[in-house]
Amino acid sequence: MFFAVDVGNTQTVMGLYQDDQLLCHWRIATVTTDTADELAAKIAALFSLESLDSAHITDMAIASVVPPLTEQWQRVAQRFAEKEPLILTSQTDTGLTISYADPTEIGADRLADAVAAISLYGAPVIVVDFGTATNIEVIDKDGAFVGGIIAPGLLTSAKALFDAAARLAKMDIEVPASVIGATTREAVQSGLTYGEIDRIDGLINRVFAELGYPATVVATGGLSSRVVALSKTIDVVNDDITLEGLRLIYQRASS
Repeated sequence: MFFAVDVGNTQTVMGLYQDDQLLCHWRIATVTTDTADELAAKIAALFSLESLDSAHITDMAIASVVPPLTEQWQRVAQRFAEKEPLILTSQTDTGLTISYADPTEIGADRLADAVAAISLYGAPVIVVDFGTATNIEVIDKDGAFVGGIIAPGLLTSAKALFDAAARLAKMDIEVPASVIGATTREAVQSGLTYGEIDRIDGLINRVFAELGYPATVVATGGLSSRVVALSKTIDVVNDDITLEGLRLIYQRASS
């Protein structure tokens, strides 16, 4: 079975595939000090909860934006799959046309998102990935990755606000019933959630104007469910799009 791993700054997402069917997926906190042994133990525990055996892993692909963990995950793959995994980089043959000044600057997760988005939704397509950073990836009508937008993510913005404002206590991020907050708590929640989605919608509309045409907009990432229902531009949510991109890229490399 094929095991896909997307190592993000805040969360790590994993998916187990039987051929092209996603059987299970998991989301855990990214701990930059984890060793290969600790990661292997976490995988074994997660598999056990689903009555699965990690010994059935035969192939692995990894997208990582956390360099200290990339080598550890490589060692995990050598243990479980007993062969080298595909570690997605800008040098990997993804089949993706890239119109970017320096392709080496593109993160592995962004590449996987773009490959899967084209396969699943066609072109033009835009992916909004809600994570530590909010990434917007733009694929034009010819199927080329033409660039994107990187902005602070929702939790990153919240942390910066709470750290800088001494009188604002840290609080859960929830969408309040009203934009106008009747309490400080509601006012902060409104600014964070409605502010985030209005920023996204505003940027997407600017992208449409720059392209000269609209595109399908796909939301992904662990934080997408918090605000995506408020959006006027997001068409679909797919929290497994990065895993699917890894599967497609691995399939291409193995053919």
